Amino acid sequence: MEAFWSLVEEVWSESSFGVSPAELLTALAVFLVFAVLRGLFTRFVLGGLERLTKRTETEIDDLLREALERPIKFFFLILGVFFALEVLPLDGLAAELADKIMRSLIAVGIFWSFYAASTPASMALKRIEDVLSPEIVGWLLTLLRWGIVLTGLATILQIWGIQIAPIIAGFGLFGVAVALGAQDLFKNLLGGVSILIERRFKLGDWIEVESVVEGNIEQIGFRSTRVRRFDQVPVVVPNNMFSDHALVNYSNMTRRRIKWTIGLEYRTTAAQLKQVREGILAWLDSDPRFVTEIHEVPNIVHIDGFNDSSIDMLVYCFTETTKWYDWLSAKEDLALAIKTVVEDAGTGFAFPSRSIYMENDGVD
Repeated sequence: MEAFWSLVEEVWSESSFGVSPAELLTALAVFLVFAVLRGLFTRFVLGGLERLTKRTETEIDDLLREALERPIKFFFLILGVFFALEVLPLDGLAAELADKIMRSLIAVGIFWSFYAASTPASMALKRIEDVLSPEIVGWLLTLLRWGIVLTGLATILQIWGIQIAPIIAGFGLFGVAVALGAQDLFKNLLGGVSILIERRFKLGDWIEVESVVEGNIEQIGFRSTRVRRFDQVPVVVPNNMFSDHALVNYSNMTRRRIKWTIGLEYRTTAAQLKQVREGILAWLDSDPRFVTEIHEVPNIVHIDGFNDSSIDMLVYCFTETTKWYDWLSAKEDLALAIKTVVEDAGTGFAFPSRSIYMENDGVD
């Protein structure tokens, strides 16, 4: 039995870097103490801070507290690991590994805090949305987060002695090779940047790209933009298509137009034509849904020409609303009003017709 226990002690001493079981238990106890302190800190300090931030009117302090709560808890575990390692009599390779692990944990905690704080930072960035569009702010936030992650990863690699410069140089050579075969990717990326800088459209806008797509903007990405067509089918369009084709943004309309050509019968007299014209104009001027300011977009009702089967009258006006359903409602009421005006004038709408004249040459 003594030989067995001596063998166990020998294996332990070789695999535990010279740390005795008592020292290991002491280190574990130190770590558990900090775990308990972490719970007490969460309950009393963070709980009191939560009650304090809820009393304020601003939302940024609440978001900041929620974002930093988990990183702060993690720092208590880091302290537990640090003091636990201080208890252990490590030297040589074990001490070097412990030091690198400790430094890595601290780096993770710091950059995790930065990453978590980027969410409240987005609230501050929203204040400059008048200068920069919400889409650009979203891109900046994404770049900020990726920058924090990559910087943190590079820091940890440096701690473990892995040089970053050769890796970056290798990626540079690789990037040149990829760029030769990824020209479309960069064209789409530049197209996305130009969309946001020039503010051609934003989320929710109704746009049309001739022979490409028509619908509402759902998402603007680095490479492509997702458009939801009116039949509810999503279409992913490469960003360079918006640069190479004419783009119509219907959401930027200030008024919505109605343009009709009404064909009246040739038997309509000049007095009846004037009555129809004045009746339509009077109705347009009396309806608040239609623009009446002459200096903006005047209501136009005029005799436009003589067609093969009709006397054409142009009705050209704008509605105050640009919403499709409200515009349809106003358009319908205008159509009913025009029909009433024409009927009251005692004339009618023309339709394509052809008259055939038979000549009598005197032969029975």
